[in-house]
Amino acid sequence: MDAGAGHGRGFEDVADRWLRWARTPEHDAYWDYRDRFFDEIVPPPGRRTLEIGCGEGRTSRDLRSRGHHLVATDVSPTLVGHAQQADPGGRYQVADSTRLPFADGEFDLVVAYMVLMDVEDMPAAVREAARVLGPSGRFCIGVTHPLADSGSFESHKDDARFVIEGSYLEPRRIEVPVERGGLAFTFTGWAYPLEAYARAFESAGLLIESLREPPRPDRTRERTAGESRWRRIPNFLFLRCIKSGG
Repeated sequence: MDAGAGHGRGFEDVADRWLRWARTPEHDAYWDYRDRFFDEIVPPPGRRTLEIGCGEGRTSRDLRSRGHHLVATDVSPTLVGHAQQADPGGRYQVADSTRLPFADGEFDLVVAYMVLMDVEDMPAAVREAARVLGPSGRFCIGVTHPLADSGSFESHKDDARFVIEGSYLEPRRIEVPVERGGLAFTFTGWAYPLEAYARAFESAGLLIESLREPPRPDRTRERTAGESRWRRIPNFLFLRCIKSGG
């Protein structure tokens, strides 16, 4: 899933591969972490919810199944088409996260699940999310944890060292090839330090209301060799912000 700003085409060029990856049940981390994101970060449905960077729509479908009145966007026309096909009753449209085609204050909730680290001008996407939020609206975010993006484990052993090379403090382009269960996908994006996210929120008038660093669930560790390493280092970061001045 990719909001697209900075990529221009988002996941458009790899849409078919992403579709196979994302729609293989229990294949990736989404299935292990989504319940905690929805249960602890996302508030109950309100007036109107916007999802940015919806990809093929799995988060969108989960939001709609939980009662959200949803509009979902992505920069990739192919993925938006697949999302609409899988959920004919939903509203999906092509849009760039840094130039949203919505009025100020149109939504009371914006969701960006595993999106902001894919956006080159991440602060612009945050500003747009804040702009379309009404007073006291919430912005719910899931990203790869800045610590996880800053280094790697030396091996798949449970006690493997986690090594940081280069500067954690500088945003940088990353490419992470992953192969699992006969499927391969290269995740590309930007590694942002935590301060970069915090500064983007501050500049957009958003206050951090909730923060979670979920450990790898037991069910994943039992299923996949080497996953116990991620009980020591958080792989993802979940945040909920509230628009100030409401």
